[in-house]
Amino acid sequence: MELRDRDGLTEQEFLERYRPGDYTRPSVACDMVIFTVMDADAGNYRRLPEKQLRVLLIERGGHPFLGCWALPGGFVRPAETVGQAAARELREETGVENVYLEQLGVFSDPGRDPRTWVMSCAHMALIDSGQVRLQAGDDAQNAAWFLVSCAPQQEKPARFTLKLTGSDTTLCAVVERRMTTSAGAEEYTIIENDGLAFDHAKIIVCALERLRAQTASGSAAFHLLPERFTLTELQQVHEVLLGRPLLKAAFRRKIAPLVQETDQMTQNAGHRPSRLYQRKQEDRT
Repeated sequence: MELRDRDGLTEQEFLERYRPGDYTRPSVACDMVIFTVMDADAGNYRRLPEKQLRVLLIERGGHPFLGCWALPGGFVRPAETVGQAAARELREETGVENVYLEQLGVFSDPGRDPRTWVMSCAHMALIDSGQVRLQAGDDAQNAAWFLVSCAPQQEKPARFTLKLTGSDTTLCAVVERRMTTSAGAEEYTIIENDGLAFDHAKIIVCALERLRAQTASGSAAFHLLPERFTLTELQQVHEVLLGRPLLKAAFRRKIAPLVQETDQMTQNAGHRPSRLYQRKQEDRT
């Protein structure tokens, strides 16, 4: 016997009469925080280059926020999940796939997009810069890597000064983080913003905080390096992500269970050859 609701309808009858247009529905976007680590110009070939954390931004080629810089992204298509949309956007913007990708959360402040009700399911990707082939999407006129600086201010609630530096553009924002009463959740609010579209400043700060937490407690740094690396390079990446220097001996003791030697050495002109390492297979997640 088929179950009937209070109006006497079976499920099939209910679905045949259901009209989605009777209800206001949001559009769903997928914004991508794509991080990589690049070498700075050493200026002296005998010195090892410093590492720099960078994030990919696109210059918007249409309204809204025409000419402003934004995170790459797009709308989720009807036949795909938000995870599939994130992977597609990553592939379209950088040419890479099968890399570290995780969901940050849903950003749904009313008015975050002036066009209509748009909720964004933001994702963070970590990629090796050597894999990247940039290509601006349909709504972008340029795509570029921006140097990331995000300094926490000594205030409560916590405030972060975000500075993103491109070849000829500097973008700045101040973002506040508060702990809400619901299960210790975090809420980010943009206090100042200069040059970043939508609410992307707070999405970037949220991603940076997630990345720093994962660096301190896990293996996030490996996703930003090629398959083989030196221990010095691995330490440099940790220092860039954490924003502080690390003691060499203590770092190597901590990282020892996660790496294994290879039989290869670096071949950099002007430098003493260094042993190359790789992440242990059993530690890969």
